[in-house]
Amino acid sequence: MTTATVTATLRLGTRGSALARTQSQAVADAITAATGAAVELVPIVTEGDRSSAAIAQLGGTGVFVAAIRRALLEGTVDLAVHSYKDLPTAPEPGLTIAAVPRREDPRDALVARDGLTLGELPPGARIGTGAPRRVAQLRALGLGLDVVPIRGNVDTRMGRVAPGDLDAVVLARAGLSRLGRLDAITETLDPLQVLPAPAQGALAVECRAGDARTRELVGRLEDVSARACVQAERSTLAALEAGCSAPVAAYAEVAEGEHGPELFLRASVTAIDGSDAVRGSVSGAPGDASALGRALAAELLDRGAAALMAVTP
Repeated sequence: MTTATVTATLRLGTRGSALARTQSQAVADAITAATGAAVELVPIVTEGDRSSAAIAQLGGTGVFVAAIRRALLEGTVDLAVHSYKDLPTAPEPGLTIAAVPRREDPRDALVARDGLTLGELPPGARIGTGAPRRVAQLRALGLGLDVVPIRGNVDTRMGRVAPGDLDAVVLARAGLSRLGRLDAITETLDPLQVLPAPAQGALAVECRAGDARTRELVGRLEDVSARACVQAERSTLAALEAGCSAPVAAYAEVAEGEHGPELFLRASVTAIDGSDAVRGSVSGAPGDASALGRALAAELLDRGAAALMAVTP
C-alpha cells in the first residue's frame, strides 16, 4: 500500500438520520479496514429531511440525495452513501456509483402490536407505511386492513404502534438490521405476499467520476452479485418509466444454475387500490442484468402495467 493511499482523509457526505449515519459509518469503517484510509462523516441536510410532506408530493426520492450530490460535485465531500432505492434511475452527470457493497436482506418486515403477524391482524386494523408499493400490495391481499400513509424515521414510525395510534407498520428489514432492531420484527414478509422495492436493502457508494483515488479505494467494497441484482431491478423500474410514487416492485437473486451463476428477476405492478396487478419473472446471465430488466418491463407493459400505475385510490 502506498503512502498516498492512506494520508488524505476522505470526506463522506451523509444525511443526519440514525439510519443514514449508521449506513455511512459502516461503509467508512469498511473502507478503512480494506485500505487504511481515514474517513470523516460530513452531515448534510436534504430537502426531504426539511419537509413532513409525502415523498410523492415532494417530487420523488431524489429529494433525499440532491443536496448530497451537489456537495459531491462542488468538492465539499469526496463520497456519499445512499440507500440505493432513494436514487433516481437516471445517472447523474459527473458522478459514478463506485461500489455496491454486499446487500442486506431486501424483504419488508412487519412490526405489530402484541407480536401479531400480518394474517393475525383483525379486519380494520390500522397499518402504516409511506410507500405506494406497500399500500397497493397490502390492499391487494384482501385482508380488510386500513392502510395509513406515514412518514418519519424508523423510531418515529415504530413509536406509532400500540400504545400509539397504529396496530402495525411495515418497514424495510435491512434498515432494522443495520440499526440493531431485528428484535422488533413480528414477521418478515414473504416476497410472494409483498414484493420488495427495486434496490431495497442495497447501498450505493457514489463519488466524482474523475476522482480516480476515491474510486479505487471505494471499489474494493464492490459485490458483483449485488450490483447485478440492483441493475436488473432498477432497469425494470426505469423501463416502466415509473418513479417512487408508482406501485412497482422488483426483486432479483443470483443463484447457481446448470451452466453457472444465473439471475432470477421478479417484478410486479399493482393498482394503488389493490384491485388488480400484473406480475412476471425472467432469468438469464448476471451480465445481462439490465437487458433482463428491460425485457420484463416490456412484458408487464404489454399486459397492462401502465393502466394500473394510473389507478388512483
